[in-house]
Amino acid sequence: MDCGLSPWHVQLLNLFFKKLLKAAGLPNVRFHDLRHSTATVLLAAGVPLKVVSELLGHSSVAITADIYAHVSPEMQQEAVKWMDDLYGV
Repeated sequence: MDCGLSPWHVQLLNLFFKKLLKAAGLPNVRFHDLRHSTATVLLAAGVPLKVVSELLGHSSVAITADIYAHVSPEMQQEAVKWMDDLYGV
């Protein structure tokens, strides 16, 4: 996805981001990792896949699902609870 920044600006942004992490005593992560973390947190919070896909600028929901649709144990437990509630098991 084109962010509209020149390669020089992207490099400057990454340098500034690394300095902020170091100054805050945080682990060294890539700026792009924030995007992945945000998408994962939104999906875990129950934000619909379509909404997350649009926020990320993906051309289809399938792309978002392929990248971010990993299932956590908490999500599995919630699915079992929904089935219990639905079928009264």
